[in-house]
Amino acid sequence: MPLLRTFNLTREYYHEITAMVYKKQNWKPGTLIYPLPAAMISVGASPEEYNIITVSWLGTICSDPAMCYISVRPNRHSYEILKKNGEFVINLTNEDLAKATDWCGVKSGKEFNKFNEMGLSPQKATVVNAPIIGESPLSIECKVKDIIPLGSHDMFIAEVVNIQADERFIDASSGEFKLDTAKLIAYSHGHYYHLGQEIGKFGWTVQKKK
Repeated sequence: MPLLRTFNLTREYYHEITAMVYKKQNWKPGTLIYPLPAAMISVGASPEEYNIITVSWLGTICSDPAMCYISVRPNRHSYEILKKNGEFVINLTNEDLAKATDWCGVKSGKEFNKFNEMGLSPQKATVVNAPIIGESPLSIECKVKDIIPLGSHDMFIAEVVNIQADERFIDASSGEFKLDTAKLIAYSHGHYYHLGQEIGKFGWTVQKKK
């Protein structure tokens, strides 16, 4: 019993000390899971319908089968195209595409042909009936499996059916896609950033030293 008391006191004291050192503030619920990709989503079954919407509410939800999601406001021009066709492409963006990424996120496809305005190249996807963006280092073709209304956004859950990778960023000897040379960008709380220096790889903390 004395040991238990000692343990409890020690634990309580530890929590008091850490609370003094790491001072926290409580904020109202919000969207602060950052950084995120800044991806251009291309949609449209025909050139007259082609459009691009910039999305950061997206991510991987399953490895096998490969599945992902994007969340889109119902009032966006691309929403009805997405819902009707059930196919889209996630185009990752890099520093060269930073301007187009932002512009396509604030302008509406109702008023502009975004491919033309930004000088982007709509190219044929391999599997889905939607264009890829030729300038993108990595284009992920997706087929919608489900649409879930959440509130401000609807979540489009999709299966990845094909990936087109720019050969400029593929290591000729290993076949590996070199993310560092692609100069991908990220979005964080209203700002765009380029990716920094690598600090480790998955499992590096338990990897045996050679």
